[in-house]
Amino acid sequence: MRILFVFIFLMSSVAFGQDSDQKLAQHYYSAGEFDKALVYYERLYDKQPNKFYFKRYIDCLQATGDDKTTEKLLKKAASRNRYDNEYAIMLAQFYEDHDEVEKANKIYEQLIEDLPPSSGNVIQLYNAFKSQGKTEMSYKTLVRGRKLLKKSYPLNFQFAEYYGSVGETEKMMEEYLDMIDYHPSYLSSIQRILSSRIDFSKEDSEEYEILKNALITRTQKNPDDIYYAEMLTWLFTQRKNFPAAFTHVKAIDKRSKSNGRMVYEFGDVCIENNDFRTARKAFKYVIDLGEDNRYYMYALNALLNVNFLEVTTKRDFSQLELDEICSDYQEVLEKYGKNRSTFPLIIELAHIKAFYANKSEEAIALLNESLTISSLTDMERAELKMELADINVLHGDIWEASLLYMQIDNDFKFESIGHEAKFKNARIFYYDGEFEFAQSQLDVLKQSTSKLIANDAIQLSLLITDNLGLDSNYTAMYWFATADLLIEQHQYEKAYLYFDSITTEFPESGLGDEILYKKGHSLELRGKWKEAISTYEKLLEYYDTDILADDALFRIGDIYQNHLFDEDKAASYYRRILFDYKGSLYTIEARKRFREIRSESDNEGDL
Repeated sequence: MRILFVFIFLMSSVAFGQDSDQKLAQHYYSAGEFDKALVYYERLYDKQPNKFYFKRYIDCLQATGDDKTTEKLLKKAASRNRYDNEYAIMLAQFYEDHDEVEKANKIYEQLIEDLPPSSGNVIQLYNAFKSQGKTEMSYKTLVRGRKLLKKSYPLNFQFAEYYGSVGETEKMMEEYLDMIDYHPSYLSSIQRILSSRIDFSKEDSEEYEILKNALITRTQKNPDDIYYAEMLTWLFTQRKNFPAAFTHVKAIDKRSKSNGRMVYEFGDVCIENNDFRTARKAFKYVIDLGEDNRYYMYALNALLNVNFLEVTTKRDFSQLELDEICSDYQEVLEKYGKNRSTFPLIIELAHIKAFYANKSEEAIALLNESLTISSLTDMERAELKMELADINVLHGDIWEASLLYMQIDNDFKFESIGHEAKFKNARIFYYDGEFEFAQSQLDVLKQSTSKLIANDAIQLSLLITDNLGLDSNYTAMYWFATADLLIEQHQYEKAYLYFDSITTEFPESGLGDEILYKKGHSLELRGKWKEAISTYEKLLEYYDTDILADDALFRIGDIYQNHLFDEDKAASYYRRILFDYKGSLYTIEARKRFREIRSESDNEGDL
């Protein structure tokens, strides 16, 4: 036991001594007192001859002018470590620093000449030269390596890296594309690398043009090679040039015998990027492959969904166009029947008829008929009831809507759809002036697991709390609720009369920001995006410290992002929420959208 104690004591002393030497060596080295640091690094290197201590030891020797010892140590290290080229390069660098260029070049050339036919050794020497800033030697290493390795390992990534570092972009692109020839499995890796090198948002990007021309040339020379066509499709997609990409997707789909799958998936990508026209072409292409194609029904549903999304997004269609869209839906429903597989089309058609085509009675009849479909699940039936209730509100039957909302609430108390129904039913009582009862329902919903419903409930609750009793008989609040309902019913001019009456009769009511916000919302419903922005901006001008300021900012950002497609402006408004309204309910969503926009453009914004 005593021997063990003595051994542990001695070992601890050694460890403590070495730790002390390390600290003193670092201290003197950092302070530029190399003569003092030299003593400690010499001692440390003798005990533990690793590369870090060696480099520091050499630095100190050179700083103190001991070139003779430096050369001796470097020669010895290079001789002992024949498989680590960095030591030999350090020796050559020593000769360069002392104007003995011939000796240095002899070492460099010998290292390259002695390379074994091993990709690991070639890459190691290349990296060693690169780390020392020896650009010419790193290139010579790659040339020698490619000669030795032939086609077994063509060093494309290393050549591409080298050409990129010296500004030879065209050669860099060719090396990356040659890698696809070597092994197509590198396709996604090359796309990832090129994404970091090419600024796709820059209109006059030289790198983009070089890559595009190289891919077009290779595609023309190798018309049966689907990988170049796939790269070209990827390139156009990054630039959001979906019409150009569509041409190549069709070609790839044919060559790969995908039977429309790739074109169908491409259509989904177009929808995500709001290119509805190209999406429509993609889905029509799949439909034209015939009813026997496995993607036929998917494409048919998707084509109708594109029409639905375009109507609900742009909100700028003539009655004739809307009638044609409704006719397309009707034709499909007549051909395939009203059943579970066409259930989404029923909901979409009813929505377009009621909210855009001014045919709410037809929409109500369609939904009532669809409620009798026996194969529907309880959840699907609830979704039909929800749409029917919303249309009843639009149509003026608010108490019929209330009954439907209550049914959904009772059947799905613990589901999101049940919470949504409870909220919409609370709004019915709010519209009717039953503010206290509406408030009691909203208090329950504030704890909803659905953030969207909880936020909506909080906003309506605050509206009632802040403005109830502004006059002795609740007139201002009742007029506001009535106008709010009229907006839901698309009776905008009548709603504006009530808003103007509040402003005239109750100028101190405190509803000014609410009125502007509702006017902005009504303009959005009609697709008047610039007028909506102007109205929200007016709210920000006069009520920048009120509760709806961050709502207005978010709505402006959303309009720019999803309707006017100006992502830079959208990002600026999301950014204002993050910096000026840090307690906003929109903080999480604004941060998410801001990051998405910045990651697509210039990778800025560490928020």
